[in-house]
Amino acid sequence: MRLRSRATPGRRRMLCLWLLLLTLALLMLALSDLLQRDRSIQKPAPPRAPLRRFSAPSQLEVFLDSRDPALELGVDFAPLKSLQEDQLLLVPSAQGTKSAPQRRRSYKVLLPAAAKGTAAARTQTRGEPGTASGAHMHGLHSDMERAALHKYGFNEVVSERISLHRTLPDTRHPECLGEDYSESLPSASVVICFHDEAWSTLLRTVHSVLSTAPKHLQEVLLVDDQSRHGHLKSALSEYVSQMAGVRLIRSTRRLGVGGCRTLGAAKAIGEVLVFMDSHCECQKGWLEPLLERVAQDRTRVVSPIMDVIHWQTFQYNATQWPVRGVFDWRLDFFWESTPQLQHEDPQMAVLPVRSPALGGGVVAIDRHFFQSVGAYDPGMLLWGAEQIEMSIRVWSCGGSMEVVPCSRVAHLSHHHLPYTFPDQDLLERNKIRVADTWMDAYRKIYYRRDTLAHFIKQSESPNITERLRLKKSLGCRNFHWFLSAVYPQLYVPQDRPSLSGELYSVGTGRCADYPSGPGLQGGPMNIAPCSGTGSQHCDLNSEGEVRWGSAGALCLDVEEDRVVLSRCPTHRPTSSRLQWNFIKLSGQLVHQQSQLCVEAVKEGGLLQSGSGSKNSNPSAGGLFLRQCTHLPRQQWHFEQLVAPKGA
Repeated sequence: MRLRSRATPGRRRMLCLWLLLLTLALLMLALSDLLQRDRSIQKPAPPRAPLRRFSAPSQLEVFLDSRDPALELGVDFAPLKSLQEDQLLLVPSAQGTKSAPQRRRSYKVLLPAAAKGTAAARTQTRGEPGTASGAHMHGLHSDMERAALHKYGFNEVVSERISLHRTLPDTRHPECLGEDYSESLPSASVVICFHDEAWSTLLRTVHSVLSTAPKHLQEVLLVDDQSRHGHLKSALSEYVSQMAGVRLIRSTRRLGVGGCRTLGAAKAIGEVLVFMDSHCECQKGWLEPLLERVAQDRTRVVSPIMDVIHWQTFQYNATQWPVRGVFDWRLDFFWESTPQLQHEDPQMAVLPVRSPALGGGVVAIDRHFFQSVGAYDPGMLLWGAEQIEMSIRVWSCGGSMEVVPCSRVAHLSHHHLPYTFPDQDLLERNKIRVADTWMDAYRKIYYRRDTLAHFIKQSESPNITERLRLKKSLGCRNFHWFLSAVYPQLYVPQDRPSLSGELYSVGTGRCADYPSGPGLQGGPMNIAPCSGTGSQHCDLNSEGEVRWGSAGALCLDVEEDRVVLSRCPTHRPTSSRLQWNFIKLSGQLVHQQSQLCVEAVKEGGLLQSGSGSKNSNPSAGGLFLRQCTHLPRQQWHFEQLVAPKGA
């Protein structure tokens, strides 16, 4: 018993010693962990460029639409999942380094394995010219250009070689250069929506705005309309995070042009919203003239002169002034150039011009007026005709529109539109919505010139209840007022029964035709298979004019013995050279001045009733004036695709 009692204190001392050592070890580990955390917390943040004139910090926002049923039900939402692919994008950051960031930058994009079952990798070089090696481009140049053209609708290979900071030539009128603008102009938020835009064109747009805008620029707001391309994920987020005054918002569902811009407007902080396409380049001093016009009248919506960047060469082309935005009876928008007006009034070189419509490329509007007048119609699908809808609504509901000549922005033209839609009739549905909401009884003219829209309307009608309620609450004027007060130059067709429609040739089984396209001012008529779409519509009115096309601005005319199109007169009475008679019994279309009949000739055909004129070229086909006979090739009738009361 004594031995046990003597050994017990020794064992206790050893046990206490081990416990003490273990406690010290645990304390050291805990202290080390605390020190490491403290270092990480106190680590200085990477330097950012000063904000200078911008008040809004660079940041990324992800907009979740709580109304989306997929989010409410907790379903695996594919667009949201695609936004989480950022963890697969390795982006070298230039922040925290002493040297200035390199302009040439490479982003390694690891594509998700779900694409082809295995993970693939590729290196994309983005930024300044000269980033792609000549050896790599050799032999692949034409293939890459074709691929880029198919993907974007323009030559992205050429765009990649052009600096993100290139300066456009100043083509403003000399009087614009001496204009002084108020220091108290309203602030502006430039909203740039994009969907799968090319890297070079998107960032060139942003840099162009930043380098040419004055101190009144509040922010540049990038709104990603659910882009899928890898370079618009983490690479873009990291790039934008280093740009002062630029914010990036991502939508988790496809909104389309109108919805995307409305989202941007809701998040913007500037007094004036400037909606800009994601492939533009600005000239110096473009913003001040727009802000001044809006500041003078907050219900005024304005646009710069839209110059053109060629889709293949990226060459800058200045638009000839004066120009204004208009649309035809198929609700297609186009810019109408009228340079002769400036010769009549030299002061027009620097004076804004009232415009019946404005394109969507660049539009400036007061933020509060934008909201009060109804923003963009949420019922419009993806894109198409939204600028027509807004133009009619602004004019009819108390606002006005104009083009400001001292402001110039260049817009990249597209060889074709790269976008595809799940519904090929999407554009038609947007136009139907515009016609039914705003055109009143005049919508029947639209349906006669767009038969696809007519047949869609027979099976379904748009839900425009809310827009009609808005129209009533705002006290908007009717479309007759719009045609009389805003756009009196738009010819209103008479569309008389049996004297309008496709001009069908009994002898050839074809229809009178003229190739449509921008900038065409007239030329020889020909014959082609009847389209049945309304694009070959013509109208013989009570003045004896045969008005051609969806705008009715071209008239059947005569050059020697050939039937051609020329600009219709704007003043009455109509020249006898442009007057025609239609004899319903024989089906002959007779030229009043010469009393000759219109005869149709197919390409390569011969004129059986020809006069032997040296000036005619029947082998080319077309419409010719000949002595009236009973030949089938001189027999015509107007094929009316949509009945007069069908709209």
